[in-house]
This record gives sequence, C-alpha cells and structure tokens, in this order.
Amino acid sequence: MLRNKSSEYLFLAVCLTVLTGTVLFLLVLMADLILDGVSRLDYQFLTSFPSRRAARAGIAPALVGSVYLMILVALISLPLGVGAAIYLEEYAPKTWFSRMIELNIANLAGVPSVVYGILGLQIFVRYFKLDRSLLAGALTMSLLILPIIILTSRESIKRVPESIRDGARALGASKWAVVQDHVLPLASPGIFTGCILAFSRAIGETAPLVIMGALTYVAYLPDSVMSEFTVLPIQAFNWISRPKVAFHVNAAAAILVLLTMLLTMNAVAVLLRNKFETKLEL
Repeated sequence: MLRNKSSEYLFLAVCLTVLTGTVLFLLVLMADLILDGVSRLDYQFLTSFPSRRAARAGIAPALVGSVYLMILVALISLPLGVGAAIYLEEYAPKTWFSRMIELNIANLAGVPSVVYGILGLQIFVRYFKLDRSLLAGALTMSLLILPIIILTSRESIKRVPESIRDGARALGASKWAVVQDHVLPLASPGIFTGCILAFSRAIGETAPLVIMGALTYVAYLPDSVMSEFTVLPIQAFNWISRPKVAFHVNAAAAILVLLTMLLTMNAVAVLLRNKFETKLEL
C-alpha cells in the first residue's frame, strides 16, 4: 500500500515538474518574442507590403489575407459543421452506417494537417480549377476544422437534458421547433467554444496552405475570393527562413499580430458564450 502511494506521489511530482518546466519555457519564449518584435509594431508595419529591405517590409497582404480567409472559413464551416452535428444527434437513425460515419469523423479530427493540404491541392486547386485562390484555401481549411466543429457541437447538443425535448414535444412542438427553440439555445455556449477552438487551429496552420500553393510573397491586397493570397503564418515562416536578423525581428512582430488576432477571437467567443449563458439563466 505504501509502495503504491509512493509511486503515485512520484508520478505527480514528475508531472508537476514537466508542467512547470513547460510553462517557464513558454514564458521565456513569449518574453523573447515580445522583446524582439514589439519595436517593429507600428502603423507602417501593418500597412506596408513585403519588401526585400527588412526596414520597409510590412504585413498588409498577409493580415488582410488572414482576415478574409477566416471570414470565408467561418461562412463555410459553421453551417456545415453545426448542421451535420444537429442531423447526426437529432435526426439520423442509430444504425451501423451512422455509427461508421461518427467513427470516421472522430478519426478525421486526428489526421495531420499536411494530408488536408494534399487533399485541397488535388480537389480544389486541380480538379475544380480554383487555382491558388482564397476560396481554395478557405475550402481546404474548412475541411481541416469541420471534424472538430462537428464533434464539439455534438457533445454540446448531447448534454442538453432529454426531459427538455420530451416536455416540448408533449406541448405539441415539432422536431425542428424543439431543436431551434430549446436544444440550440442551451447548446450554444459549448458550440461557440468548440468553433473558436477550431478557428484557432485554422488561423495558425501553415502546412496545408503551403502545399496547396499559397504564395509567400504577395505585393497586393486580395480583391475577390479568386485572388491569390498569403497569410500571417506563411509570411512569418518566409521571414524566419532568411539569414538577416532584421527579418527575424519582422517575423517576431508578425507572430505578435497573429497572437493578438487569436486572443481577440477567443475573447469574442467568451463574451458570446457568457451572453447566451446569462440569457438562459434569466
């Protein structure tokens, strides 16, 4: 008995040590990133185009491309992901076919992002001839995060008590009325959380976009969904791969802008979740 407790204490001590070391490493890394990049964060850096001279280079095309890409990804993936979750949880018959679909969705959530890049290259870029456009990139990233949205949305819908559905049906509500007026409002906080986690993954992905042919140098702003584009992770990767230290400073500044966008998205998701939770409590 004492030996088992000693093993548990040793395991906890090792876990705490690893966790503390990881947190300290991340703090040091963030401090170094801020010290390097904060000096380059100004209006000129945010509104300038890439340049061979580090002092004149900016992130305007990458910043606009990232914003446009995430808007398109949200418009594509949210209706499909939440709609699929509603169908699988509320409408689909519990057969071997539906269970096979659920298993495949769970497996797709763990597929490396490089595979989605190859899929997007073959289907959207070559087969549908969308070229290296914003639309092709948005469709590829939507495929990447759809399994996450479906799984998290299903779990949120599943947590809604069955008694609420039964009570609404007893009062004569239709199937869709139950889902629209009772299930979705109760599940919306969890759905928002799952979606923002998916978008957080999408905004930081580089490999799928590089494989499908997103550009590393864009000297113009995208003006349509068929425009060629770049995003902040690709721009930072391009700069960090150069030998000059000044470009490394630019990369650190671009990463800080990317982190700011990510934190803003998370803050909006938390505010929306809290707003819906407050309405439900009333």
